[in-house]
Amino acid sequence: MSEVLISPSILSADFAELGEEIRRIDVAGADMIHVDVMDGHFVPNLTFGPPVIEKLRPHTDKPFDVHLMIAPVDPYIGDFAKAGANILTVHPEAGPHLHRTLQAIRAAGMKPGVALNPGTPADIIDPVIEDIDLVLVMSVNPGFGGQSFIESQLRKIEILRKKIDETGRDIILEVDGGLNPKTAPRAISAGVTAIVAGSAVFRGGPSAYAANISALRAPTTI
Repeated sequence: MSEVLISPSILSADFAELGEEIRRIDVAGADMIHVDVMDGHFVPNLTFGPPVIEKLRPHTDKPFDVHLMIAPVDPYIGDFAKAGANILTVHPEAGPHLHRTLQAIRAAGMKPGVALNPGTPADIIDPVIEDIDLVLVMSVNPGFGGQSFIESQLRKIEILRKKIDETGRDIILEVDGGLNPKTAPRAISAGVTAIVAGSAVFRGGPSAYAANISALRAPTTI
């Protein structure tokens, strides 16, 4: 298995200096930059939109791993592409035509992903698995950072790992929510290839970012 990818969530960064924070985690070893977009409707929080992403784009060459927790999605796909998103991940519940949405994301020049909430079954990706480049398992209910890992999602990860392997395609299997050096190894053992982490990366301030990322990439149980 290749080295697990680390995608720090800037939801836990210092908002007063986001550009500098992105440069810091880039240098510290991040593989991608995870951007949580929330609309206060699909999930109970408000965060970033395309204008913020556009301003942050010059601060790193690393892929922007953008997770849309908004509904509807389709009217904004072009805006996120222009802003500099590289991967655009959507929830099946966000609109009635998931396949059409994924096609539109790819047509706009981005890699399409599907996010599964804790209560969303793994089988929902079956009709579109050939059309996606990333599956994101939410191991917390989306909306806020700092929540605890939901153990039942490990079985879902195992199921998804088998589905992905059967396609023979290089689909990223990502997990987001409650990841730290204690929970990350269990998710990796279940089959994930990418870890999203917010507080586990940004805790301790800039001098700790590199060590925090290394601890997630090659974690040991506690």
